[in-house]
Amino acid sequence: MSLPAPTSDNRAVVTGASSGIGTALAAELAARGYSLILVARRGELLADLARRLTERHGITAEVRAVDLSDRDQRRPLAQELADRDIAILCNNAGVATFGAVADLDPDFERAVMELNAVAVHDLSLAALPGMIARGAGGILVTGSAAGNMPIPNNTTYAASKAFANSFAESLRGELRGKGVHVTLLAPGPVRTDNPEQTEAFVADNKVPEFIWVSAEHTAKLSLDALARNKMRVVPGLLGKGMSVAGQYAPRALSAPIAGALYRRLGN
Repeated sequence: MSLPAPTSDNRAVVTGASSGIGTALAAELAARGYSLILVARRGELLADLARRLTERHGITAEVRAVDLSDRDQRRPLAQELADRDIAILCNNAGVATFGAVADLDPDFERAVMELNAVAVHDLSLAALPGMIARGAGGILVTGSAAGNMPIPNNTTYAASKAFANSFAESLRGELRGKGVHVTLLAPGPVRTDNPEQTEAFVADNKVPEFIWVSAEHTAKLSLDALARNKMRVVPGLLGKGMSVAGQYAPRALSAPIAGALYRRLGN
């Protein structure tokens, strides 16, 4: 079963669409003819993206300026997804923090969990009944290679992405034969237009330049994988290395090594 073809009524939803992988996913979906619901906190950036994609591809792009870490803001969006014809849901929004979790702001760490894990769960469960009823749909979950292993000094992010990784692959098993595709995107470092993220990883050669992959390449690879109903797509050398380490390396060995790298990022 293939993904639903784009129509005037159905929509592809992209969360975290205002930058990075989210912007690239939106552009790739629009190029494939899908009209969009773009979700992120920064409404002005979404409006500009919607205008550009509409002019370039002739699609409809709706904007939803929503902080997905806020349950009260998230609830109306989830209800909208439950009521509409959602062809593809890209659960992409996420954020990372670095440093010892006891030294970080507890309220912000809880917001990270809400955004990276609970929002993925809520929006997927909202869109899923309609997809199953129509016998077609696709859910792309942006997890992370960091979700494959314990990572000290990146604790909340790694734990939240472990949920996203497991949720996507478990859900895929439940939907076998129902016409709904589920693919996990589990990348390593992806080059985005977020200067804070780029500077955090590049400063002092913390992550060598050749390891990065582009957001555009990641988006195309991910949507091609979703169309084939592939379980997991892992772009980039570091992402592949972390996936292998998470599966096969003893955690007593991999955790201190990863923790040392992420301590440098926290500093």
